[in-house]
Amino acid sequence: MTSYATPSAGLPPQSALHTQRAVFTEAYAFLPRGVMRDIVTSYLPHWRDTRCWVIARPLSGFAETFSQYIVEVLAGGGSEQPEPNGQAEGVLFVVAGAMALTIEGKVHELTEGGYAFLPPGCHWTLVNRGAEPVRFHWVRKRYEAVDGINMPTAFVTNEQHQPIRWMPGTSDRWGTTRFVEPTDLRHDMHVNIVTLEPGAVIPFEETHVMEHGLYVLEGKAVYRLNRDWVEVEAGDFMWLRAFCPQACYAGPERFRYLLYKDVNRHMKLDL
Repeated sequence: MTSYATPSAGLPPQSALHTQRAVFTEAYAFLPRGVMRDIVTSYLPHWRDTRCWVIARPLSGFAETFSQYIVEVLAGGGSEQPEPNGQAEGVLFVVAGAMALTIEGKVHELTEGGYAFLPPGCHWTLVNRGAEPVRFHWVRKRYEAVDGINMPTAFVTNEQHQPIRWMPGTSDRWGTTRFVEPTDLRHDMHVNIVTLEPGAVIPFEETHVMEHGLYVLEGKAVYRLNRDWVEVEAGDFMWLRAFCPQACYAGPERFRYLLYKDVNRHMKLDL
């Protein structure tokens, strides 16, 4: 079973060094795992025994298409009214514990590695029936409907049931676990898992229109962000605006991250 990073919570001792790796620039933000502490959690309306770390939200002039939370639900906690925005679609990805997710009346048990896509207007509820907290990523985006294209439907899976699609010419060293086919134009966002084997590289500076959220699930690497090479490790989060150059050298162990990107729509011309 894969082990996923989650926030360490708590607070550092008074003897800890103040210096951390956090940075916010015009092109990217980097939130190291050490800044995701109890003091920065939020509570959500209509959620019981739940708190969350908000690690991305739309910001004018930066990344504008999505929000991302790490949600922690204690035993017995959950929500019957989880999503307040009827135009929002969502992805849930479980990194610790287990949950009962009910979608349109059907109950799904999601454990570590569990993945759910929730289209806008979908009726869903969530409860932690176990004794231990459940933690999951919740990525939210306002859905962009297109005339003549149906809205995507809800689905549930687990990353263990999905293959890694290896990039051509990489000798199975750099690949992506895709939960939605790239050519499925019903979807205007992808939330995938990228895997680099020890020493593997992204061998060019990707520079593209998609915004990104990258949460490191395991391993460590040196990641190119705009003009900087940044050391990253499990539990860190990278938040990239459009056209921020990026590349990567994986470390001595398998390096994996959860990746958000916006796709498959025309560019808005009314700023």
